[in-house]
Amino acid sequence: METKKRYVLFTLSIVGLLLFGYITSAVDSIDSHAKSTVLNINGNSITLADPDANIKNIIVLVPDGCSQSVQTLARWYSGKPLQLDEMMVGAVSTYSADSVITDSSAAATALATGHKTTNGFISVGPADDSVLSILEAPSEEVQYRPLATVLEGSKLEGKATGLVVTSRVTHATPAAFASHVDDRDNENEIMEQMVYGDIDIVFGGGSRYLVPVAEEGKRTDGENLTKVLLDRGYQFIDNKDEMLDLTSGRAWGLFAKSHMESDINRPLLAPEEPSLAEMTEKAIELLSQDKDGFFLMVEGSQVDWGDHSNDPIYAVTSFLAFDEAVKVAVDFAEKDGHTLVLAFPDHNTGGMIIGSYSDSEYTSTTVKDVIKPLKGMKLNSPGVKAKIGKDLSPKNIKTQLKTWWGIDATDEDITEILELYNDGKGLSLDYAISEVISRNHTVIGWTTHGHCGEDVPLWAYGPDSPAGHMDNTEIAEYVAKELGFDLNETSEYLFVEAGEVFSRDNGDGQLDENEYSLDMTAPLNPILRIGDAELPVSKNLLIKDGVTHELDGIVVYAPATDKVYIPYEALSFV
Repeated sequence: METKKRYVLFTLSIVGLLLFGYITSAVDSIDSHAKSTVLNINGNSITLADPDANIKNIIVLVPDGCSQSVQTLARWYSGKPLQLDEMMVGAVSTYSADSVITDSSAAATALATGHKTTNGFISVGPADDSVLSILEAPSEEVQYRPLATVLEGSKLEGKATGLVVTSRVTHATPAAFASHVDDRDNENEIMEQMVYGDIDIVFGGGSRYLVPVAEEGKRTDGENLTKVLLDRGYQFIDNKDEMLDLTSGRAWGLFAKSHMESDINRPLLAPEEPSLAEMTEKAIELLSQDKDGFFLMVEGSQVDWGDHSNDPIYAVTSFLAFDEAVKVAVDFAEKDGHTLVLAFPDHNTGGMIIGSYSDSEYTSTTVKDVIKPLKGMKLNSPGVKAKIGKDLSPKNIKTQLKTWWGIDATDEDITEILELYNDGKGLSLDYAISEVISRNHTVIGWTTHGHCGEDVPLWAYGPDSPAGHMDNTEIAEYVAKELGFDLNETSEYLFVEAGEVFSRDNGDGQLDENEYSLDMTAPLNPILRIGDAELPVSKNLLIKDGVTHELDGIVVYAPATDKVYIPYEALSFV
Protein backbone atom coordinates (compact mmCIF):
# COMPACT_ATOMS: atom_id res chain seq x y z
CA MET A 1 0.00 0.00 0.00
CA GLU A 2 1.49 3.28 -1.08
CA THR A 3 2.14 5.75 1.72
CA LYS A 4 3.34 9.31 1.85
CA LYS A 5 4.98 11.31 4.59
CA ARG A 6 2.58 14.13 3.91
CA TYR A 7 4.19 16.72 6.10
CA VAL A 8 7.25 16.54 3.87
CA LEU A 9 5.09 18.33 1.32
CA PHE A 10 4.55 21.00 3.93
CA THR A 11 8.24 21.64 4.17
CA LEU A 12 8.73 21.42 0.40
CA SER A 13 5.99 23.98 -0.13
CA ILE A 14 7.45 26.29 2.48
CA VAL A 15 7.95 28.79 -0.30
CA GLY A 16 4.33 29.63 0.35
CA LEU A 17 5.44 31.25 3.58
CA LEU A 18 6.86 34.03 1.44
CA LEU A 19 3.29 35.24 1.27
CA PHE A 20 3.54 36.00 4.96
CA GLY A 21 7.24 36.69 5.49
CA TYR A 22 10.60 34.97 5.17
CA ILE A 23 12.11 32.11 7.12
CA THR A 24 14.59 33.27 9.71
CA SER A 25 15.36 30.04 11.51
CA ALA A 26 14.55 26.38 11.72
CA VAL A 27 15.25 24.41 14.88
CA ASP A 28 14.46 20.76 15.57
CA SER A 29 13.56 19.85 19.13
CA ILE A 30 12.28 16.70 20.78
CA ASP A 31 8.97 16.70 22.65
CA SER A 32 9.31 13.53 24.73
CA HIS A 33 5.78 13.73 26.11
CA ALA A 34 4.27 13.61 22.63
CA LYS A 35 6.91 11.18 21.34
CA SER A 36 7.48 13.52 18.41
CA THR A 37 9.81 15.93 16.71
CA VAL A 38 8.78 19.58 16.49
CA LEU A 39 10.12 21.69 13.65
CA ASN A 40 10.00 25.38 14.58
CA ILE A 41 9.90 27.87 11.71
CA ASN A 42 9.53 31.52 12.57
CA GLY A 43 7.51 30.65 15.64
CA ASN A 44 5.32 28.21 13.72
CA SER A 45 5.71 24.53 14.62
CA ILE A 46 5.21 21.41 12.54
CA THR A 47 4.97 18.19 14.53
CA LEU A 48 6.47 15.03 13.03
CA ALA A 49 5.90 11.57 14.50
CA ASP A 50 8.75 9.72 16.20
CA PRO A 51 9.25 6.44 14.29
CA ASP A 52 10.37 4.75 17.53
CA ALA A 53 7.20 5.61 19.47
CA ASN A 54 5.51 2.86 21.49
CA ILE A 55 2.31 3.20 19.50
CA LYS A 56 2.40 2.71 15.75
CA ASN A 57 -1.27 1.90 15.13
CA ILE A 58 -4.51 2.98 16.79
CA ILE A 59 -7.84 1.22 16.38
CA VAL A 60 -10.86 3.14 17.65
CA LEU A 61 -14.10 1.19 18.04
CA VAL A 62 -17.47 2.81 18.76
CA PRO A 63 -20.63 0.89 19.72
CA ASP A 64 -23.01 3.67 18.79
CA GLY A 65 -25.65 4.63 21.32
CA CYS A 66 -25.31 2.37 24.35
CA SER A 67 -24.30 2.08 27.99
CA GLN A 68 -23.08 -0.54 30.45
CA SER A 69 -26.64 -1.85 30.73
CA VAL A 70 -26.30 -3.26 27.20
CA GLN A 71 -22.92 -4.75 28.13
CA THR A 72 -24.47 -6.38 31.21
CA LEU A 73 -27.38 -7.77 29.20
CA ALA A 74 -24.97 -9.09 26.55
CA ARG A 75 -23.04 -10.99 29.21
CA TRP A 76 -26.21 -12.59 30.61
CA TYR A 77 -27.51 -13.38 27.12
CA SER A 78 -24.27 -14.94 25.87
CA GLY A 79 -23.59 -16.79 29.09
CA LYS A 80 -19.90 -15.93 29.11
CA PRO A 81 -17.55 -12.99 29.71
CA LEU A 82 -17.07 -10.46 26.93
CA GLN A 83 -13.83 -9.22 25.42
CA LEU A 84 -14.76 -5.75 26.65
CA ASP A 85 -15.06 -7.00 30.24
CA GLU A 86 -11.27 -7.18 30.41
CA MET A 87 -10.79 -3.66 29.09
CA MET A 88 -12.80 -1.36 31.36
CA VAL A 89 -10.58 1.59 32.30
CA GLY A 90 -12.84 4.61 32.81
CA ALA A 91 -15.72 6.72 31.59
CA VAL A 92 -16.36 9.39 28.97
CA SER A 93 -18.60 12.47 29.15
CA THR A 94 -20.61 13.11 26.01
CA TYR A 95 -22.37 16.52 25.99
CA SER A 96 -22.26 18.64 22.85
CA ALA A 97 -21.73 22.37 22.40
CA ASP A 98 -25.44 23.13 22.54
CA SER A 99 -26.99 20.35 24.65
CA VAL A 100 -26.37 18.10 27.61
CA ILE A 101 -27.70 15.37 25.32
CA THR A 102 -25.61 15.00 22.19
CA ASP A 103 -26.48 13.58 18.82
CA SER A 104 -24.12 11.25 16.97
CA SER A 105 -22.70 13.91 14.67
CA ALA A 106 -21.63 16.26 17.46
CA ALA A 107 -20.38 13.35 19.56
CA ALA A 108 -18.32 11.92 16.71
CA THR A 109 -16.98 15.39 15.92
CA ALA A 110 -15.66 15.66 19.47
CA LEU A 111 -14.14 12.16 19.29
CA ALA A 112 -12.56 12.87 15.90
CA THR A 113 -11.44 16.52 16.21
CA GLY A 114 -11.14 17.32 19.91
CA HIS A 115 -13.76 20.10 19.66
CA LYS A 116 -17.35 20.41 20.81
CA THR A 117 -19.83 21.37 18.13
CA THR A 118 -23.53 21.90 17.53
CA ASN A 119 -25.83 18.90 17.23
CA GLY A 120 -26.20 18.05 13.57
CA PHE A 121 -22.76 19.40 12.55
CA ILE A 122 -20.04 17.20 11.09
CA SER A 123 -16.46 18.23 12.04
CA VAL A 124 -17.02 21.95 11.69
CA GLY A 125 -17.02 24.57 14.43
CA PRO A 126 -20.25 25.26 16.34
CA ALA A 127 -22.84 27.93 15.71
CA ASP A 128 -23.02 30.72 18.25
CA ASP A 129 -26.74 30.80 18.98
CA SER A 130 -27.21 28.11 21.63
CA VAL A 131 -23.95 27.25 23.39
CA LEU A 132 -24.14 25.58 26.81
CA SER A 133 -23.59 27.90 29.76
CA ILE A 134 -20.41 26.06 30.81
CA LEU A 135 -18.77 26.74 27.44
CA GLU A 136 -17.44 29.90 25.86
CA ALA A 137 -19.28 31.23 22.83
CA PRO A 138 -17.30 30.44 19.68
CA SER A 139 -15.55 33.30 17.95
CA GLU A 140 -16.67 34.27 14.47
CA GLU A 141 -13.49 32.71 13.09
CA VAL A 142 -14.31 29.33 14.66
CA GLN A 143 -17.98 29.14 13.65
CA TYR A 144 -18.57 26.62 10.84
CA ARG A 145 -14.81 26.36 10.25
CA PRO A 146 -13.68 22.84 9.25
CA LEU A 147 -11.82 21.00 12.02
CA ALA A 148 -9.08 18.49 11.24
CA THR A 149 -9.74 14.91 12.36
CA VAL A 150 -7.46 12.24 13.76
CA LEU A 151 -7.93 10.30 10.52
CA GLU A 152 -6.75 13.27 8.46
CA GLY A 153 -3.83 13.87 10.82
CA SER A 154 -2.84 10.21 10.61
CA LYS A 155 -2.92 10.37 6.83
CA LEU A 156 -0.60 13.39 6.85
CA GLU A 157 1.78 11.39 9.02
CA GLY A 158 1.98 8.81 6.24
CA LYS A 159 -0.19 6.25 7.99
CA ALA A 160 -2.79 4.15 6.25
CA THR A 161 -6.37 4.97 7.25
CA GLY A 162 -9.65 3.10 7.33
CA LEU A 163 -13.33 3.25 8.22
CA VAL A 164 -15.48 0.18 8.95
CA VAL A 165 -19.19 0.52 9.81
CA THR A 166 -22.51 -1.32 9.52
CA SER A 167 -24.44 1.82 8.64
CA ARG A 168 -24.06 3.84 5.47
CA VAL A 169 -20.50 5.10 5.41
CA THR A 170 -21.98 8.59 5.11
CA HIS A 171 -23.79 8.27 8.45
CA ALA A 172 -22.87 10.61 11.29
CA THR A 173 -20.04 8.75 13.02
CA PRO A 174 -17.92 7.75 10.01
CA ALA A 175 -18.72 11.07 8.34
CA ALA A 176 -17.22 13.01 11.23
CA PHE A 177 -13.85 11.31 10.80
CA ALA A 178 -13.60 12.12 7.10
CA SER A 179 -15.78 15.10 6.09
CA HIS A 180 -16.82 18.62 7.01
CA VAL A 181 -20.43 19.84 6.61
CA ASP A 182 -22.91 21.67 8.80
CA ASP A 183 -25.75 19.22 8.08
CA ARG A 184 -25.35 15.52 8.83
CA ASP A 185 -28.11 14.75 6.31
CA ASN A 186 -26.07 16.16 3.42
CA GLU A 187 -24.84 12.69 2.55
CA ASN A 188 -24.10 13.50 -1.09
CA GLU A 189 -21.52 16.07 -0.01
CA ILE A 190 -20.18 13.78 2.70
CA MET A 191 -19.67 10.97 0.20
CA GLU A 192 -17.86 13.25 -2.25
CA GLN A 193 -15.48 14.44 0.46
CA MET A 194 -14.83 10.86 1.53
CA VAL A 195 -14.07 9.71 -2.02
CA TYR A 196 -11.62 12.56 -2.54
CA GLY A 197 -10.19 12.18 0.97
CA ASP A 198 -7.87 9.32 -0.02
CA ILE A 199 -8.94 6.93 2.75
CA ASP A 200 -7.28 3.58 2.14
CA ILE A 201 -10.02 1.22 3.31
CA VAL A 202 -13.75 1.97 3.53
CA PHE A 203 -16.19 -0.85 4.38
CA GLY A 204 -19.91 -0.44 5.10
CA GLY A 205 -23.15 0.42 3.33
CA GLY A 206 -24.44 3.36 1.31
CA SER A 207 -23.49 2.72 -2.33
CA ARG A 208 -26.51 4.74 -3.48
CA TYR A 209 -24.63 7.95 -2.62
CA LEU A 210 -21.91 7.09 -5.14
CA VAL A 211 -24.09 7.13 -8.24
CA PRO A 212 -26.48 9.66 -9.80
CA VAL A 213 -30.27 9.51 -9.70
CA ALA A 214 -30.29 8.55 -13.39
CA GLU A 215 -28.47 5.33 -12.42
CA GLU A 216 -30.83 4.56 -9.50
CA GLY A 217 -28.61 6.33 -7.00
CA LYS A 218 -29.11 9.37 -4.77
CA ARG A 219 -26.64 11.83 -6.28
CA THR A 220 -28.30 14.94 -7.64
CA ASP A 221 -25.09 16.47 -9.02
CA GLY A 222 -24.81 13.99 -11.87
CA GLU A 223 -21.42 12.66 -10.77
CA ASN A 224 -20.55 8.97 -10.68
CA LEU A 225 -18.12 8.57 -7.79
CA THR A 226 -17.70 4.84 -8.33
CA LYS A 227 -15.87 5.71 -11.53
CA VAL A 228 -13.72 8.19 -9.60
CA LEU A 229 -12.72 5.45 -7.15
CA LEU A 230 -11.80 3.07 -9.94
CA ASP A 231 -9.85 5.79 -11.75
CA ARG A 232 -7.92 6.38 -8.53
CA GLY A 233 -6.87 2.76 -8.34
CA TYR A 234 -9.26 1.51 -5.67
CA GLN A 235 -10.64 -2.01 -5.70
CA PHE A 236 -14.44 -1.73 -5.48
CA ILE A 237 -16.36 -4.69 -4.08
CA ASP A 238 -19.92 -5.36 -2.93
CA ASN A 239 -20.03 -8.77 -1.22
CA LYS A 240 -18.29 -10.82 1.46
CA ASP A 241 -16.55 -13.27 -0.87
CA GLU A 242 -14.92 -10.44 -2.83
CA MET A 243 -13.82 -8.82 0.41
CA LEU A 244 -12.27 -12.02 1.74
CA ASP A 245 -10.34 -12.39 -1.53
CA LEU A 246 -8.58 -9.03 -1.07
CA THR A 247 -4.90 -9.44 -0.27
CA SER A 248 -3.43 -5.94 -0.64
CA GLY A 249 -4.06 -2.45 -1.93
CA ARG A 250 -6.70 0.18 -1.31
CA ALA A 251 -10.36 -0.84 -1.34
CA TRP A 252 -13.91 0.39 -0.97
CA GLY A 253 -16.42 -2.27 -0.03
CA LEU A 254 -20.03 -1.08 0.03
CA PHE A 255 -22.23 -4.06 0.72
CA ALA A 256 -25.68 -2.43 0.60
CA LYS A 257 -27.34 0.48 -1.17
CA SER A 258 -28.33 1.90 2.22
CA HIS A 259 -27.47 0.47 5.65
CA MET A 260 -26.13 -3.05 6.00
CA GLU A 261 -28.35 -5.71 7.50
CA SER A 262 -28.38 -6.13 11.27
CA ASP A 263 -26.35 -8.94 12.77
CA ILE A 264 -29.38 -10.95 13.91
CA ASN A 265 -31.14 -10.64 10.52
CA ARG A 266 -28.10 -11.11 8.27
CA PRO A 267 -28.05 -14.95 8.07
CA LEU A 268 -31.66 -14.97 6.88
CA LEU A 269 -31.97 -11.72 4.93
CA ALA A 270 -28.45 -10.85 3.65
CA PRO A 271 -26.00 -13.77 3.90
CA GLU A 272 -23.81 -12.20 1.22
CA GLU A 273 -22.87 -9.35 3.57
CA PRO A 274 -19.83 -9.67 5.88
CA SER A 275 -20.05 -9.28 9.64
CA LEU A 276 -18.49 -6.39 11.51
CA ALA A 277 -15.75 -8.70 12.80
CA GLU A 278 -14.98 -9.96 9.29
CA MET A 279 -14.74 -6.42 7.93
CA THR A 280 -12.53 -5.40 10.85
CA GLU A 281 -10.19 -8.35 10.36
CA LYS A 282 -9.80 -7.68 6.63
CA ALA A 283 -9.28 -3.95 7.19
CA ILE A 284 -6.51 -4.65 9.73
CA GLU A 285 -4.91 -7.20 7.38
CA LEU A 286 -4.74 -4.62 4.58
CA LEU A 287 -3.87 -1.55 6.63
CA SER A 288 -1.13 -3.27 8.65
CA GLN A 289 0.89 -3.73 5.46
CA ASP A 290 1.78 -0.04 5.69
CA LYS A 291 5.24 0.25 7.26
CA ASP A 292 4.32 3.61 8.81
CA GLY A 293 1.34 2.20 10.69
CA PHE A 294 -2.38 2.89 10.48
CA PHE A 295 -5.45 4.47 12.04
CA LEU A 296 -8.75 2.59 11.87
CA MET A 297 -12.20 3.58 13.12
CA VAL A 298 -14.77 0.80 13.51
CA GLU A 299 -18.40 1.48 14.38
CA GLY A 300 -21.01 -0.99 15.55
CA SER A 301 -23.60 1.35 14.12
CA GLN A 302 -26.77 -0.53 14.94
CA VAL A 303 -26.53 -0.93 18.71
CA ASP A 304 -27.96 2.59 18.68
CA TRP A 305 -30.88 1.61 16.48
CA GLY A 306 -31.82 -1.28 18.75
CA ASP A 307 -31.81 1.09 21.70
CA HIS A 308 -33.77 3.73 19.78
CA SER A 309 -36.49 1.19 19.12
CA ASN A 310 -36.38 -0.18 22.69
CA ASP A 311 -35.67 -3.57 21.16
CA PRO A 312 -33.45 -5.62 23.52
CA ILE A 313 -32.64 -8.41 21.04
CA TYR A 314 -31.60 -5.90 18.37
CA ALA A 315 -29.38 -4.03 20.84
CA VAL A 316 -27.79 -7.07 22.50
CA THR A 317 -27.00 -8.99 19.31
CA SER A 318 -25.54 -5.86 17.71
CA PHE A 319 -23.41 -5.32 20.82
CA LEU A 320 -22.17 -8.92 20.79
CA ALA A 321 -21.22 -8.50 17.12
CA PHE A 322 -19.32 -5.38 18.15
CA ASP A 323 -17.57 -7.30 20.94
CA GLU A 324 -16.40 -9.85 18.36
CA ALA A 325 -14.88 -7.01 16.32
CA VAL A 326 -13.13 -5.73 19.46
CA LYS A 327 -11.65 -9.20 19.97
CA VAL A 328 -10.29 -9.14 16.41
CA ALA A 329 -8.61 -5.80 17.16
CA VAL A 330 -7.19 -6.95 20.50
CA ASP A 331 -5.90 -10.23 19.03
CA PHE A 332 -3.95 -8.19 16.47
CA ALA A 333 -2.73 -5.77 19.13
CA GLU A 334 -1.46 -8.63 21.34
CA LYS A 335 0.65 -10.01 18.49
CA ASP A 336 1.80 -6.61 17.22
CA GLY A 337 2.83 -4.96 20.48
CA HIS A 338 2.61 -1.42 19.05
CA THR A 339 -1.15 -1.10 18.65
CA LEU A 340 -3.49 0.78 20.98
CA VAL A 341 -7.16 -0.29 20.98
CA LEU A 342 -9.67 2.24 22.30
CA ALA A 343 -13.41 1.59 22.55
CA PHE A 344 -16.27 3.76 23.82
CA PRO A 345 -19.87 4.59 22.91
CA ASP A 346 -20.49 8.05 21.46
CA HIS A 347 -23.49 8.44 23.78
CA ASN A 348 -26.20 6.34 25.40
CA THR A 349 -29.58 5.76 23.75
CA GLY A 350 -32.88 4.48 25.07
CA GLY A 351 -31.92 4.45 28.74
CA MET A 352 -32.04 0.65 29.03
CA ILE A 353 -32.29 -0.81 32.52
CA ILE A 354 -32.44 -4.39 33.73
CA GLY A 355 -35.42 -4.28 36.05
CA SER A 356 -38.64 -2.57 35.02
CA TYR A 357 -41.16 -0.72 37.18
CA SER A 358 -43.89 -2.65 35.33
CA ASP A 359 -42.65 -5.82 37.06
CA SER A 360 -43.66 -5.74 40.73
CA GLU A 361 -41.44 -8.75 41.48
CA TYR A 362 -38.31 -7.27 39.96
CA THR A 363 -36.21 -7.73 43.11
CA SER A 364 -36.41 -11.53 42.68
CA THR A 365 -35.47 -11.49 38.98
CA THR A 366 -33.62 -14.62 37.86
CA VAL A 367 -31.20 -15.17 34.98
CA LYS A 368 -33.98 -17.12 33.27
CA ASP A 369 -36.28 -14.12 33.60
CA VAL A 370 -33.71 -11.98 31.81
CA ILE A 371 -32.75 -14.22 28.90
CA LYS A 372 -35.74 -16.52 28.24
CA PRO A 373 -37.87 -13.92 26.38
CA LEU A 374 -34.87 -13.00 24.20
CA LYS A 375 -33.80 -16.54 23.30
CA GLY A 376 -36.96 -17.05 21.25
CA MET A 377 -36.30 -13.99 19.07
CA LYS A 378 -34.98 -14.86 15.59
CA LEU A 379 -35.25 -11.39 14.04
CA ASN A 380 -35.15 -7.84 15.37
CA SER A 381 -38.23 -5.61 15.40
CA PRO A 382 -37.63 -4.20 11.88
CA GLY A 383 -37.46 -7.82 10.69
CA VAL A 384 -40.73 -8.64 12.44
CA LYS A 385 -42.26 -5.50 10.93
CA ALA A 386 -41.20 -6.72 7.47
CA LYS A 387 -42.80 -10.11 8.13
CA ILE A 388 -46.05 -8.46 9.25
CA GLY A 389 -46.13 -6.45 6.03
CA LYS A 390 -49.32 -4.55 5.27
CA ASP A 391 -51.61 -6.97 7.08
CA LEU A 392 -52.15 -5.24 10.41
CA SER A 393 -54.88 -7.55 11.56
CA PRO A 394 -54.50 -8.68 15.18
CA LYS A 395 -54.36 -12.30 14.00
CA ASN A 396 -51.42 -11.67 11.65
CA ILE A 397 -49.49 -9.60 14.20
CA LYS A 398 -49.95 -12.34 16.81
CA THR A 399 -48.85 -15.01 14.33
CA GLN A 400 -45.67 -13.17 13.34
CA LEU A 401 -44.76 -12.36 16.95
CA LYS A 402 -45.15 -16.03 17.85
CA THR A 403 -43.21 -17.23 14.80
CA TRP A 404 -40.29 -14.81 14.96
CA TRP A 405 -40.18 -13.77 18.62
CA GLY A 406 -41.73 -16.75 20.40
CA ILE A 407 -44.09 -14.34 22.16
CA ASP A 408 -47.73 -15.20 22.88
CA ALA A 409 -49.08 -11.69 22.49
CA THR A 410 -52.41 -10.91 24.13
CA ASP A 411 -55.31 -8.93 22.71
CA GLU A 412 -54.27 -6.12 25.07
CA ASP A 413 -50.73 -6.19 23.62
CA ILE A 414 -52.06 -5.82 20.08
CA THR A 415 -54.37 -2.99 21.12
CA GLU A 416 -51.43 -1.14 22.72
CA ILE A 417 -49.24 -1.69 19.66
CA LEU A 418 -51.84 -0.39 17.22
CA GLU A 419 -52.66 2.59 19.46
CA LEU A 420 -48.99 3.57 19.59
CA TYR A 421 -48.66 3.06 15.85
CA ASN A 422 -51.96 4.88 15.13
CA ASP A 423 -51.96 3.99 11.43
CA GLY A 424 -48.54 5.51 10.90
CA LYS A 425 -49.26 8.72 12.83
CA GLY A 426 -47.55 7.67 16.05
CA LEU A 427 -44.48 5.51 16.58
CA SER A 428 -43.20 3.43 13.69
CA LEU A 429 -44.62 -0.10 13.80
CA ASP A 430 -41.31 -1.67 14.88
CA TYR A 431 -40.92 0.91 17.68
CA ALA A 432 -44.48 0.26 18.84
CA ILE A 433 -43.97 -3.51 18.81
CA SER A 434 -40.71 -3.49 20.73
CA GLU A 435 -41.93 -0.94 23.30
CA VAL A 436 -45.02 -2.97 24.17
CA ILE A 437 -43.33 -6.37 24.13
CA SER A 438 -40.41 -5.10 26.24
CA ARG A 439 -42.80 -3.66 28.79
CA ASN A 440 -45.20 -6.59 28.98
CA HIS A 441 -43.03 -9.63 28.29
CA THR A 442 -39.45 -8.88 29.48
CA VAL A 443 -37.72 -7.47 32.55
CA ILE A 444 -35.97 -4.84 30.41
CA GLY A 445 -37.04 -1.23 30.98
CA TRP A 446 -36.45 1.93 28.94
CA THR A 447 -36.67 5.67 29.61
CA THR A 448 -36.82 7.07 26.07
CA HIS A 449 -36.66 6.34 22.34
CA GLY A 450 -34.05 9.09 22.09
CA HIS A 451 -30.54 9.78 23.37
CA CYS A 452 -29.40 10.18 26.98
CA GLY A 453 -26.88 12.51 28.59
CA GLU A 454 -24.93 10.37 31.08
CA ASP A 455 -21.29 9.27 30.88
CA VAL A 456 -20.47 6.14 28.89
CA PRO A 457 -17.82 3.43 29.44
CA LEU A 458 -14.22 3.68 28.26
CA TRP A 459 -12.46 0.46 27.29
CA ALA A 460 -8.79 0.18 26.27
CA TYR A 461 -5.99 -2.28 25.53
CA GLY A 462 -2.36 -1.71 24.59
CA PRO A 463 0.64 0.48 25.42
CA ASP A 464 0.02 3.89 27.02
CA SER A 465 -3.70 3.18 27.33
CA PRO A 466 -5.65 5.91 29.15
CA ALA A 467 -7.58 5.48 32.38
CA GLY A 468 -10.08 7.42 34.47
CA HIS A 469 -12.66 9.94 33.41
CA MET A 470 -12.20 11.73 30.08
CA ASP A 471 -14.25 14.21 28.12
CA ASN A 472 -15.01 13.03 24.59
CA THR A 473 -12.81 15.82 23.18
CA GLU A 474 -9.86 14.43 25.14
CA ILE A 475 -10.12 11.14 23.26
CA ALA A 476 -9.15 12.85 19.99
CA GLU A 477 -6.37 14.79 21.68
CA TYR A 478 -5.04 11.56 23.18
CA VAL A 479 -5.05 9.76 19.82
CA ALA A 480 -3.28 12.66 18.11
CA LYS A 481 -0.65 12.91 20.85
CA GLU A 482 0.11 9.20 20.73
CA LEU A 483 0.47 9.28 16.95
CA GLY A 484 2.69 12.35 17.15
CA PHE A 485 0.70 15.24 15.73
CA ASP A 486 -1.28 18.22 16.94
CA LEU A 487 -4.87 18.62 15.79
CA ASN A 488 -4.85 22.42 15.85
CA GLU A 489 -1.68 22.53 13.74
CA THR A 490 -3.25 20.04 11.35
CA SER A 491 -6.35 22.24 11.03
CA GLU A 492 -4.18 25.27 10.28
CA TYR A 493 -2.39 23.30 7.58
CA LEU A 494 -5.42 21.67 5.96
CA PHE A 495 -7.88 24.56 6.16
CA VAL A 496 -6.56 27.98 5.20
CA GLU A 497 -9.44 30.41 4.71
CA ALA A 498 -9.05 31.85 1.22
CA GLY A 499 -10.06 35.31 2.39
CA GLU A 500 -7.15 35.38 4.84
CA VAL A 501 -4.63 35.09 1.99
CA PHE A 502 -6.36 36.45 -1.12
CA SER A 503 -8.76 39.29 -1.92
CA ARG A 504 -12.25 38.69 -3.20
CA ASP A 505 -12.84 39.43 -6.87
CA ASN A 506 -13.27 43.18 -7.29
CA GLY A 507 -15.76 42.64 -10.09
CA ASP A 508 -13.73 44.26 -12.88
CA GLY A 509 -14.25 41.25 -15.10
CA GLN A 510 -10.72 39.92 -14.62
CA LEU A 511 -9.57 37.64 -11.82
CA ASP A 512 -6.09 38.76 -10.83
CA GLU A 513 -3.61 36.25 -9.37
CA ASN A 514 -4.21 37.55 -5.83
CA GLU A 515 -8.02 37.49 -6.18
CA TYR A 516 -10.51 34.69 -5.67
CA SER A 517 -14.15 34.05 -6.43
CA LEU A 518 -16.57 31.20 -5.85
CA ASP A 519 -18.16 30.09 -9.11
CA MET A 520 -21.69 28.89 -8.36
CA THR A 521 -22.71 28.37 -11.97
CA ALA A 522 -23.32 24.72 -11.05
CA PRO A 523 -24.57 25.14 -7.46
CA LEU A 524 -24.10 21.45 -6.61
CA ASN A 525 -20.53 21.56 -7.92
CA PRO A 526 -19.10 24.99 -6.99
CA ILE A 527 -15.55 25.89 -7.98
CA LEU A 528 -13.15 28.18 -6.14
CA ARG A 529 -11.12 30.22 -8.62
CA ILE A 530 -7.85 31.85 -7.54
CA GLY A 531 -6.28 33.72 -10.42
CA ASP A 532 -6.13 31.15 -13.21
CA ALA A 533 -6.32 28.16 -10.83
CA GLU A 534 -9.47 26.12 -10.24
CA LEU A 535 -10.20 24.25 -7.00
CA PRO A 536 -13.47 22.25 -7.09
CA VAL A 537 -15.26 22.25 -3.72
CA SER A 538 -15.28 18.98 -1.76
CA LYS A 539 -12.43 17.58 -3.86
CA ASN A 540 -8.67 17.46 -3.31
CA LEU A 541 -7.90 18.82 -6.76
CA LEU A 542 -6.21 21.96 -8.09
CA ILE A 543 -6.25 22.58 -11.83
CA LYS A 544 -3.85 25.09 -13.38
CA ASP A 545 -2.41 25.44 -16.87
CA GLY A 546 -4.23 22.29 -17.90
CA VAL A 547 -2.53 20.21 -15.18
CA THR A 548 -4.50 18.58 -12.33
CA HIS A 549 -2.71 18.34 -8.98
CA GLU A 550 -3.91 16.17 -6.07
CA LEU A 551 -3.70 18.02 -2.75
CA ASP A 552 -3.15 16.82 0.80
CA GLY A 553 -6.72 17.65 1.72
CA ILE A 554 -10.09 18.67 0.33
CA VAL A 555 -11.47 22.12 -0.43
CA VAL A 556 -14.31 22.92 1.98
CA TYR A 557 -17.05 25.51 1.49
CA ALA A 558 -19.04 26.78 4.49
CA PRO A 559 -22.33 28.13 3.09
CA ALA A 560 -23.36 29.67 6.43
CA THR A 561 -20.38 32.04 6.38
CA ASP A 562 -19.66 32.01 2.62
CA LYS A 563 -16.05 31.10 3.35
CA VAL A 564 -13.88 28.62 1.47
CA TYR A 565 -10.98 26.69 3.01
CA ILE A 566 -8.05 25.21 1.10
CA PRO A 567 -5.04 23.08 2.07
CA TYR A 568 -1.87 25.07 2.73
CA GLU A 569 -0.18 23.04 0.01
CA ALA A 570 -2.37 24.78 -2.59
CA LEU A 571 -0.57 28.07 -1.93
CA SER A 572 2.59 26.72 -3.53
CA PHE A 573 0.66 26.15 -6.77
CA VAL A 574 -1.29 29.40 -6.94
